[in-house]
Amino acid sequence: MHPTFRYLPLLLALGASAPLVQAKSLAVCTEASPEGFDIVQYTGAVTADATAETVFDRLLAFKPGTTELVPGLAERWEISADGLRYTFHLRPGVKFHSTDYFTPSRTLNADDVLWSFQRALDPKHPWHALSPRGYPYFDAMGMRELISAVDKLDELTVRFTLSRPESPFLADLAMGFASIYSAEYGDQLLAAGTPNQLNNLPIGTGPFILSRYAKDALVRFKANPDYFAGKPAIDNLVFAITLDPNVRLQKIRAGECQVALYPKPVDVPGIKAEGTLAVDEIDALLTTYVAINTQHPPLDDARVRQAINLAIDKQAILGAVFGPGAASPAVNPYPPTLLGYNHDIQDWPHDPERAKALLKEAGVEQLKITLFVRNGSSPTIPNPALAAQMMQADLANAGIEMTIRALEWGELLKRSKGGEHDLVLLGWAGDNGDPDNFISPNLSCAAAETGENQARWCHADFERLTQQARSVIDTGERAKLYRQAQELFHQQAPWIPLAHPKLFNVRRDNVKGYTISPLTSNNFAATRVE
Repeated sequence: MHPTFRYLPLLLALGASAPLVQAKSLAVCTEASPEGFDIVQYTGAVTADATAETVFDRLLAFKPGTTELVPGLAERWEISADGLRYTFHLRPGVKFHSTDYFTPSRTLNADDVLWSFQRALDPKHPWHALSPRGYPYFDAMGMRELISAVDKLDELTVRFTLSRPESPFLADLAMGFASIYSAEYGDQLLAAGTPNQLNNLPIGTGPFILSRYAKDALVRFKANPDYFAGKPAIDNLVFAITLDPNVRLQKIRAGECQVALYPKPVDVPGIKAEGTLAVDEIDALLTTYVAINTQHPPLDDARVRQAINLAIDKQAILGAVFGPGAASPAVNPYPPTLLGYNHDIQDWPHDPERAKALLKEAGVEQLKITLFVRNGSSPTIPNPALAAQMMQADLANAGIEMTIRALEWGELLKRSKGGEHDLVLLGWAGDNGDPDNFISPNLSCAAAETGENQARWCHADFERLTQQARSVIDTGERAKLYRQAQELFHQQAPWIPLAHPKLFNVRRDNVKGYTISPLTSNNFAATRVE
């Protein structure tokens, strides 16, 4: 993928002459192409921004800039005393998108909620087998085992019945994988024999309607005039796909974009000093890590994984890749602001001699491994190439030879989920403010089977503790279970936890109403350009 983006296609897409962006248009320089537009098939943050935050809505939502739950497509809900039944009352009159390829004949009702969930949950559903990538969040989080039934009580009332109490269930329903689709559109595509169009031409109830996608170039949306929360202030929203953060910064300075996502943290002090651009920042729910493929001998030996952790000079990497104050070292799978973080665990020190001793104890000589890294950048990995090169040098000092393989983001995900890697440099952005969102999608046994757990690590005691933590309502008991689980995680070392980065975005100061989110999602429904 070429790191730059030609300005002319964006100019033509917006239908503008210089200056590029007119009063009711917003151009956002984003870091990568979405994987597709059928959000239930994907877990990537860039894909969620181009689908869940634009095209779709969910039963619940997060208050902008927080992890606080607020009503979404459901205006209210009740939970039974035993915690097993959740009843949702839908907003009346919510309209699906009208386009040149679909005209809805009715507004949102309970059938759409049932279709959206049963598609993933019920192997007999006519759409279940039509997702070539499966349902990674549903599977990794064990939703098929958790949700016993989804029932229509009337046109605007839906009841979920669970097999056990589930503490993060409401927060889970505000995540992108729980987006609500049009059952009527699904039926139309199935009847026409074109189910693949769901991934190319999505229909939702969200604030924006997809109007054009040119891979590696742009995604263009137009405002939904019938959005239930009110028509967005901007008529045209364009994601200008720009891999290189330096080019994103050049574009916003030149007025080619009004928002530039994820500048390099080392550039932020200079941007602030200029005084011509606004920088939004937040202590986000982010973890940067290296997943170690525990199914590749000798990486199946915990001593070898511990040795790799000991070989890495984490502080040096943080200083060079993120810059002063832009990230804190990661010790556990999730940030210390979340429930049950174990502050007693001491990070692996940088100790190449101890690493060599552990390798010798494990009977490993001349270890050769390959690290997969993405090209481009992201908020969790602002400079993957530099991080990889520094780790390569650190490992060499411990007698480990590491080859670096740079891949396009979608290709990296595909190959690492297929288990081709030894190590893969990744980041995870929390989706709902609950520790389970870091654990189940990335470290559960179910996720190891699907490949979403790219360490492919399935540990019986860790699984028991974390599954129990999901089903416990009492926060004190949940915290205790998570602290115990983190001790196992540290000892077993399926990851090299690297950093908890801060999140930064840059915007021109005439962009108003944008709220940076600790969940790293980017929603422009309330944004305006003055």
